[in-house]
Amino acid sequence: PVAAGSVVVPYGQVVGNEKWRGSEVARGLQGKIKLTFEDGLGLVDFHLPNRTRILYVSEADLVAGDEFKRRLVRFRNASSLGGIVIVERTPISDQYFSAVQKLVVLELGMALLPVANQREASQLIAQLVSCHVREQSKDPSSNPFLRKQCSQLAEASVFRTVQQIPGVGKTKALLLLQQFGSIHQLCNASVRELEVVVGQAVAQQIHAF
Repeated sequence: PVAAGSVVVPYGQVVGNEKWRGSEVARGLQGKIKLTFEDGLGLVDFHLPNRTRILYVSEADLVAGDEFKRRLVRFRNASSLGGIVIVERTPISDQYFSAVQKLVVLELGMALLPVANQREASQLIAQLVSCHVREQSKDPSSNPFLRKQCSQLAEASVFRTVQQIPGVGKTKALLLLQQFGSIHQLCNASVRELEVVVGQAVAQQIHAF
């Protein structure tokens, strides 16, 4: 079971799957935010207070085979809640990264955030929680850039993914995301709509991809 809707996370805290107790991620979060552990979280590794669920894919998961892919698909199919996938991108796992990126962002529509190790992952989780705390403690209408600032982590991963499409570099990726707003709208765009932004040849390549 995903067990995604049954966990209530206190303000500014994180609830982690029991299997992460004693891990480097847990040690990295100590002193930054309060982390509690629960059994029975199913597929989810960490629950954040803004109803975001984190699934962690380690170097070992990537090397071991396709089980982690089935876990991601089950989570996406069973849950309407927000999902962020943290993936360990190391010299050993780098060869698998582009395929994972395509699956997570293009096919499943979730944000993917690469990290070098569990210590970096703990910093990222703490940053996501502090972003949520800042959002909740300030009136968003008084600072229109606040929400934008806090979503940049996910946006950066989407931007990098769009650049992987044949014929698309940084400039075209930026233009495409400005025009279509999200990876979903870009995926569903017609050749004619794409041509307006990047020209006929590249539009055909994007549509085929």
